[in-house]
Amino acid sequence: MKNTTPILCFVGRSNSGKTTLIERLIHSLTQSRYRIAAIKHAGHGFDLDTEGKDSWRHKRAGARTVIVKSKTSLALFSDIEDSVSLTTLRDQYICNTDLIIAEGWKSENYPKIVVVRDHFGEIDVKDNGLLAVVSRAPVDVAVPIIHPDDIPTLASLVREYFPIGDIHPPILRK
Repeated sequence: MKNTTPILCFVGRSNSGKTTLIERLIHSLTQSRYRIAAIKHAGHGFDLDTEGKDSWRHKRAGARTVIVKSKTSLALFSDIEDSVSLTTLRDQYICNTDLIIAEGWKSENYPKIVVVRDHFGEIDVKDNGLLAVVSRAPVDVAVPIIHPDDIPTLASLVREYFPIGDIHPPILRK
C-alpha cells in the first residue's frame, strides 16, 4: 500500500527560528491528537552515534544499516544516497503518522511554510506550495503571515490544511 502521509516543509535560513517553531508546533498538534513524524535536513552532516557504543562499532565494522531497539525507542543508522527525497524517506521509514513535518527541503514539491528572521528575500520559494510566512515583520505576500509566537494560529492553519484522516492529501504541481 502506498504511503500517503502528507508532508509539510518548513524552510528558511540557518538561525531563523525553524527548529524552535517546529518544536512548539509539534507540541500543539500532538495535544490535538496528531501523530507527527519529523525529518530534519542537515546540510552539513551530523553524527548521532556515540563512539565506542555497540551500534557505532557495528557501523564502523561495515554494516550498511544498524538498528538499535529498546523497550520504547528505536534508532536507525543507515547509509543513504546523497539525493534521497522526502518521498523516499517517508515511504521507507515512516508509518502510523498523520503528518510529517520536514525542516528543510525547499526544492521538494510539498507545501511549505517560510520562516524568516529579517526579510522575506532570505529564502526563495518558487513553487505554488507556499502556505504561510512566519515573520515578526510585515511581508508583502498573498498567504497568511503568522507571528512566530502565535502557535495557535499556525496550528489552526496546519489542522485546516492537513486534517486527521484526510485520505487525499494535497498534491502540488510545479
